[in-house]
Amino acid sequence: MSDILRSPRNAEDPPAVIAERGWRYHHLGIPTTCVHEGEVFLEQFGMHVSGFDSSPYGIEWMRFEPGSPISELIRTVPHLAFEVDNLDDAIVGKNVLTPPNSPFPGLRVAMIIHDGAPIELMEFEKGAQP
Repeated sequence: MSDILRSPRNAEDPPAVIAERGWRYHHLGIPTTCVHEGEVFLEQFGMHVSGFDSSPYGIEWMRFEPGSPISELIRTVPHLAFEVDNLDDAIVGKNVLTPPNSPFPGLRVAMIIHDGAPIELMEFEKGAQP
């Protein structure tokens, strides 16, 4: 399916990736410079994350160390993350910022860019906890 908007959606309609592709909202990643209680340091990414396990809205705060290898776009612009059934299919024809990788066993992720905004796509191994 094309990312070209065929017609404006009605206010009550979900985004096309949810309605037509079956993508499922997973979290909103928000870059911050503030230290948050309960941060976990992810050394390989040079970042601290917090809130994901406790936010009722699926918000994940991300604080980056100087020299983090993470893209400047991800370090400065909030991103939406969607769970997808097939990561390889989901990125076909997309502007891929971060190619598929596995940050931990049971999960594959990729980052795409849509109109200047980073979007994270996540594929969980069957039986793995999202």
